[in-house]
Amino acid sequence: MRYKFLLFAIALAAVSNNGFAQYAKDAIRFSTFQTSSTSRIKAIGNAGTAIGGDLSSVSGNPAGLGYFTHSELSITPEFDGNTNKATYLGQASSATDNSVNMSNAAIVFYNRLNTPPGQDKTKGWLSVNFGIAYNRTNNFYESVQYGAKNNNNSIADYYAKLANDLGIGSDNLQAWAFDQKLIDAYGAGGGSNYTYQGNAIPGELQAGNITRVGGQSAYDFSVGANYSNKLYLGLGVGVTELRYKSTNSFTETGTASVLENNVPANRAYNSTYTQYQNTKGEGFNARLGIMYKILESVRVGAVITSPTFINVNDSFSEGLRTNIANNGNFSNGPQEYPLTYDLRTAFKAAGGLSVFIGKYGFITGDVEYIDYAGTHISSNDNYTNTYDQGIIASNYKSAVNFHTGAEIKITDAFALRGGYAIQGSPLKTGGIDTKIVTGGLGYRLGNYYIDATYVHLNSSQTILPYDIGDTTPSASANATNNNFFFTIGYRY
Repeated sequence: MRYKFLLFAIALAAVSNNGFAQYAKDAIRFSTFQTSSTSRIKAIGNAGTAIGGDLSSVSGNPAGLGYFTHSELSITPEFDGNTNKATYLGQASSATDNSVNMSNAAIVFYNRLNTPPGQDKTKGWLSVNFGIAYNRTNNFYESVQYGAKNNNNSIADYYAKLANDLGIGSDNLQAWAFDQKLIDAYGAGGGSNYTYQGNAIPGELQAGNITRVGGQSAYDFSVGANYSNKLYLGLGVGVTELRYKSTNSFTETGTASVLENNVPANRAYNSTYTQYQNTKGEGFNARLGIMYKILESVRVGAVITSPTFINVNDSFSEGLRTNIANNGNFSNGPQEYPLTYDLRTAFKAAGGLSVFIGKYGFITGDVEYIDYAGTHISSNDNYTNTYDQGIIASNYKSAVNFHTGAEIKITDAFALRGGYAIQGSPLKTGGIDTKIVTGGLGYRLGNYYIDATYVHLNSSQTILPYDIGDTTPSASANATNNNFFFTIGYRY
């Protein structure tokens, strides 16, 4: 997906402290979580809506639990490798970030229902099975670096724009820039005749660094029932957890024209603006699923996932420090702006079709609808949502994801798998879909099994280090993720 992340949001200069962060972009970020699954389902493009009988059903389509005829458990660790290649003003940079996490751990308890004597044991309600799972649904680990010589403008022009648009207070970003001699008031006369301008001389070196860590996870509890080996119904609830940290810094090195005893002097300077965000949250959601065998070899499935309702505790802080030759060191912040708010993420619905080819394997496909435009942040006594809801309404839309894959049985014990997926961009304009290619192997030995999967993902984002209108510079970052998953399972 291609998101336009504003490293320095206009809202930073708002009068209310709680306007200091763009909560809208976080609301969308926290809505992009995916259904976690075992290595087997990940290997077929995560197309598990109409498969059934896999532990992924606990967190995906709970109707699939009705296919189980034994109890089962498994764990799935993952290795995530992220490389970001960024281009800024024609200069290329790259950064990498690797992490190891627990992707999925699940257990299903098979519960055969008693059939009255004399009745067909293949008709009626045959089983009601229960499942519990832990899933990592979103991974925020990422590093982005970019930098180049800028001959056209400076972040000091952004500080000056804030000062001209909103004035200079006693303790805000533009006031810090003024006190640190990055901007000054120019013009004859007094009062409104003054115009704030940046003091940087074009040609400064600029460098941006972004580090994000954390993720979203869910503890899922599901039940699925089997009616006549034909109709399968399921219900699930999830308790979710959110952890996200982000450090964004932008450094500028060059020459500035500063006043020394009211006399202009060109001095070397180095200035760094830093933002830090620490967000935590807990919430819940629910899922309702159905599967049906049209033929013994053809299955269809559908699942509706409610919005996730999250209580979010957000702490945002910013700081500015500058060194100017012959003038000394200046530092302001970090100044913290905490806020607690309620978030409702996007509604989701998915449908799928699977065709089984005897003992040789199957092919499957899913279509998933996500209503990003329905994401909602609630107002409270310390926060008014008008600004952020306006951003969501203006910039985001619903999206459609596609998943497809196949499994081929080479022998009774050994299987090959492959898949492909497209995640639609939530942006109304300028969005780029995320492409995912998957592949894996599976081996069965009695009641034990192991599965290994490789997932290759490409995505992009545009980073605006500051906003001064039409001449705003931007960095284009293209991310490549090479992720590995390994499942060990046991049936009993």
